[in-house]
Amino acid sequence: MTEEEKKDSTRIAKLFRDYSDYLYNFAITRVNDEHIAEDLVQDTFVAAIKSIKNFESKSKESTWLTAILKNKIIDHYRKKVNQYKKESIETLHDTNDYFDERGSWRVDQRPTDWHLDSGHSIDQKEFYEILQKCISRLNELQRITFVMKHLDDADTEDICKELKITTSNYWVIIHRAKLQLRKCLEVTWVNN
Repeated sequence: MTEEEKKDSTRIAKLFRDYSDYLYNFAITRVNDEHIAEDLVQDTFVAAIKSIKNFESKSKESTWLTAILKNKIIDHYRKKVNQYKKESIETLHDTNDYFDERGSWRVDQRPTDWHLDSGHSIDQKEFYEILQKCISRLNELQRITFVMKHLDDADTEDICKELKITTSNYWVIIHRAKLQLRKCLEVTWVNN
C-alpha cells in the first residue's frame, strides 16, 4: 500500500467514525428499514472511497457524504416506485373512505378538533416518534413521495421527474398520504 493509499484509508476510517451514525439516522428516516438504511450507508462509503481523491474539501465532509447518500436514496426510491407501479396507481384515486359522492367529508371521517393547549409544550421527541410510525404505515409510493416533499424539501417537479409520475398523480398521492397521516396521528397521539 502506498503512502497516499494509507492516507486515504485513514481518512475514510475517520469519516466512518465521524459520520456513520448521522448518515444512518438520515437514511432510516427516509427508507424506514434498518437493513436498507445500513446498505445505503455502506454504499455511500464505498462511493466515497472510490471518489475520495476527487473531494477537494470545498464543502464540509458531512455535506459531501450526505449528497452521496441522497443519490443512493433516490436510486432506491426509483427501484421501489417501479416495483410499486405494478400495482395500479388508480387505486390512489379512491377516496370513498373519507368523502361521499358529492366530495364532502363523511360524518365519521371528518377531522376532529385536536384540543391541543397552545400554552402546553408538545414533546417533540414523542411527536416525531409517532409521526415516524405513522409515515411507516403509508404505502410505499405515498411514503416515498411524502418524505421527498416534506423531509427532503424536494420540488414537486423534481419529485415527479425522479419518480416518473404525473403532477396529477403526485397531488393525489400527497393528498392521500396527508389524510392517512392525519387519521393515524388522531388515533395514536391526539385521542390517546
